[in-house]
Amino acid sequence: MSTNECRLIAQSLRGDEASFAALLELHHQCIYNVCYRLLGDRTEAEDAAQETFWRAFQHLDRFDPHRSLRTWLCAIAHHHCIDQLRRRLVWLPLDVDVPPDHPALHDPAPGPEPEAERLEQAARVQDLLGRLSPSGRAVITLHYWSGLTYREIAAVTGTTVSAVKSRLHRNRAALAKMLHANETMPLPAASAPLWWQSA
Repeated sequence: MSTNECRLIAQSLRGDEASFAALLELHHQCIYNVCYRLLGDRTEAEDAAQETFWRAFQHLDRFDPHRSLRTWLCAIAHHHCIDQLRRRLVWLPLDVDVPPDHPALHDPAPGPEPEAERLEQAARVQDLLGRLSPSGRAVITLHYWSGLTYREIAAVTGTTVSAVKSRLHRNRAALAKMLHANETMPLPAASAPLWWQSA
């Protein structure tokens, strides 16, 4: 955690709303990405991100400043999104639209062909994520988009490190099988390229 983030957390704990707003700015994209990958809908993801930050603000006194704020926020987002998915009682639709105007989809100055290709790849990945179970989608999302460690993912999802490793392996294999069947792009390594990381 950076010195600036520690300062903002300390000031937020004292009730400084401007400092908390600055924390939101630092983590909004990460939390939005988690919500979008889990829910598959831009509007729902934005609502879920806002709900995550509202809950965080309400319970900021419970946050341990010696731990990772990003992990804590991911945990709140994960639990909220899983609750949303359970309420649906159905799988995510397989024709999820990727929001073309979201800033996470854009390079500083992308050309039309690379941008179109990346949007197509992102849509394909989201389509395949929608075929995984919510728990499978969660471990993939938290590992590849949020960059959480196995231990952090275990803390977020309330499971063990070994369970996280097993779920990650099993769901990576499932994605690889679907990708191979569709003759699409390869799965990313842990240090994923931008098209894999973007929401």
